[in-house]
Amino acid sequence: MSEKPPVLVTGGAGYIGSHAVLALADRGWPVAVIDNLTTGFRFAVPEGVPFYEGDIADAELLARIFAEQGTQAIMHFAGSIIVPESVENPLKYYGNNTVKSRALIEAAVTHGLEHFIFSSTAATYGIPEKSPVREDLPKAPINPYGWSKLMTEQMLSDTAAAHPINYCALRYFNVAGADPKARTGQSTAGATHLIKVAVEAALGKRDHVAVFGTDYDTPDGTGVRDYIHVSDLAAAHVLALEHLVANPDTSLTMNCGYGRGFSVLEVLDAVDRVTSQSIERRMGPRRAGDPDSLVSDPSRIKATLPWRPQHDNLDEIVNHALAWERRLREIRGD
Repeated sequence: MSEKPPVLVTGGAGYIGSHAVLALADRGWPVAVIDNLTTGFRFAVPEGVPFYEGDIADAELLARIFAEQGTQAIMHFAGSIIVPESVENPLKYYGNNTVKSRALIEAAVTHGLEHFIFSSTAATYGIPEKSPVREDLPKAPINPYGWSKLMTEQMLSDTAAAHPINYCALRYFNVAGADPKARTGQSTAGATHLIKVAVEAALGKRDHVAVFGTDYDTPDGTGVRDYIHVSDLAAAHVLALEHLVANPDTSLTMNCGYGRGFSVLEVLDAVDRVTSQSIERRMGPRRAGDPDSLVSDPSRIKATLPWRPQHDNLDEIVNHALAWERRLREIRGD
């Protein structure tokens, strides 16, 4: 096997997946993409990267991709990610995120793939008993989205114990920003990510930003979250894959965050600062199940991988999101 085995990125036309494709390609990894384009965009996949439109549960298609590409590793981003929708339509989430992940893992085992990187989430912790959140805290999801991801982590753990495959589950906190070169970014219409929403408001695509809850036990009463730049997150995936290749008997579960939180109002202040304008803020009631504060403890990933964030700056995250939003207008001709 080559030093950099060929990688298949599922959901590689989506927000985080497309950044992982860039990170892999930039570091010389052979990479291909599978995406059903339900929420992804063909333009997000760089020219020259083999692209397969299809479903990750399609065993015949996967077998063909593995044969054509010589695939030895999977980075798995495909899935559904909207928490309130998971509450309204739980079976969709257990289908897309759990059942289809099972099919993908089975295909990987059947065809002798050796490494699996999984896009997990801080939602596996539910409302944690303490913050910053360590990986060994109890996992108690409060919605089907979190459960669907935790179930997949469990499947990977059990599969790695029974078969010659290792894995890394990366639990994301709040992903934000865009590629610094504006090659890709968050392109989904109606996205619910705060920085995406705020940047759209700054550019006139929305007339206000809703603030859900002003009575949290935080310094300014609004929810505090750990925002991680998507390019730093993508870099963590590549480093995790390098670790799995170098340590075939090792599997990992790690938080991906900066270990510092910003409140909703602090984020909106940053957008105002970067854009030199003032976005209208409409205060509203809390959403069910939102914790006061959700901040990672990134000690494990920093101790395990040579991962050192390059974009740990809120204004920079906002700037990159803003640049991508303007680029997206050009792409779409808005």
